[in-house]
Amino acid sequence: MKFSSQEELGLRILLQIARHPDQVRGITIQEISAAEGITIPNVGKLVRLLRLGGFVGSNRGQNGGYVLARKSADIRISEVLTMLGGRLYESGYCQRFTETEDDCSHTLDCTVRVVWQKIQAAVDDALRTMTLAELMSHGKAEPVPVQIMEFRPSVQS
Repeated sequence: MKFSSQEELGLRILLQIARHPDQVRGITIQEISAAEGITIPNVGKLVRLLRLGGFVGSNRGQNGGYVLARKSADIRISEVLTMLGGRLYESGYCQRFTETEDDCSHTLDCTVRVVWQKIQAAVDDALRTMTLAELMSHGKAEPVPVQIMEFRPSVQS
C-alpha cells in the first residue's frame, strides 16, 4: 500500500502550518519550503489545494501567511488525505483492471475485491478517528526556525 507524494507532502505542510507559533500572522510559502525541503512551486500548489479543501486560510499583505481554517482537533486526517489524493480503494477500481475485457470477468464472484474493501474499511476507521491535533502530539517536534534570505539577482555581464 502506498500513499502518494502529494498526500505525504500535503500532510507535512498542514502540520507545519498547524505548528507555527503565530496563528494570527501565519507562515509563508517560503518558510514552509525552507522548513520542509519542498520546492516553493510545490508548496504553493499544495497550499492552494489545502485552502480549497477548507483546511487553511490566508492572510494577505506584507505580514501575511497561511493559518489553519479551523482548530486542529476538528481536522480529521481522513478528510485531508481524501482531498489530497482520494481513497485507496474506489468503487470503480475493478473496472480499471479488466485487462482485455470491458468488464471484469469476476464481477459476480470476485474474491479479491473483499480484500480491498476490508483494507479500505480498516484505513477509514483509523484515519476517521485521527485528528491533526493528535498527529501533532505524536511528533512533539517544534517548528524548524527558518531564516529567509533576501533574493538578489546576479548581474550578468
